[in-house]
Amino acid sequence: MFVTRFAPSPTGPLHLGHAYSAILAHDMARAEGGKFLLRIEDIDRQRSKPEWELQVIDDLNWLGVWWDADPMRQSDRLPTYSQALDMLWDMGLIYPCICTRSDIAAALSAPQEGVALPSGPDGLIYPGTCRDRMWFERTFPETHPRPQTDTFRLNMAIAAHRSDAFIHRIDSAQGGWHSYATYQETGIGPEGRAGRIEFTPEDMTKSVGDIVIARRDMGTSYHLSVVLDDAAQGITHVIRGADLTEATKIHVLLQHLFGLPTPIYHHHRLIRDDQGKRLAKRDDARAIAKYRSEGATPADIRRMVGLPTA
Repeated sequence: MFVTRFAPSPTGPLHLGHAYSAILAHDMARAEGGKFLLRIEDIDRQRSKPEWELQVIDDLNWLGVWWDADPMRQSDRLPTYSQALDMLWDMGLIYPCICTRSDIAAALSAPQEGVALPSGPDGLIYPGTCRDRMWFERTFPETHPRPQTDTFRLNMAIAAHRSDAFIHRIDSAQGGWHSYATYQETGIGPEGRAGRIEFTPEDMTKSVGDIVIARRDMGTSYHLSVVLDDAAQGITHVIRGADLTEATKIHVLLQHLFGLPTPIYHHHRLIRDDQGKRLAKRDDARAIAKYRSEGATPADIRRMVGLPTA
């Protein structure tokens, strides 16, 4: 069965970009006779507000977007995320990190001041400052349980080579063994691309790096939570923006580390403002609630984002 979802964060109002993604996923599920689910991604407890969650639900209902089960809330699943972190710790794949963003920027810019800093799908690529700390604890994890209040990073070099997300084949064009991901298609209809996103362990190490897998103030991260939650909800198709295409590499890797199924990923175009910038939650002028207050109809919203009205 086709099962997809919409997963907003209740940290501000829904805008036209959210409406496009939600309606697209909802319509695809209905067209396939499948299920559409809602997930409230509220792990950011400082920014998530009950009033924003109520506004999200109200806007979706107004748009004609309905879900087929009670919403899942990430704030209810913290024990699940903690257990997953313990598993990664026992596998020797994560380590505590005390670096701030300014520490990372300083370390990356030290050799050549003024040179553009290397970035990946998770921001600045971590230089590995804390990777070799606590080596004794990582060598004997059974006698050194995971600290509960630290920020943790995934040791990408080890994780990528250990994961069976990569298989090998003879690639005559490259004249030898080549690794690539065993998953998915991307793109939706005539507006998207279809095919496979290829990546190697070396690519993950160099262009992604040691991502934060759990933040001190959250006990998890977007990457960890979304992978576990998609599996828990039985998601078969993930419909989301093209800005998350590169992050899909991370998610496929984690799915294989945990032995979870990999959905089919559809990365759709982004809704942009008049200057071509991707809409963000600070773009209150594009908020669904504002259009509603000015007399717009759900059909008007569909037309604005280029979706059929019937």
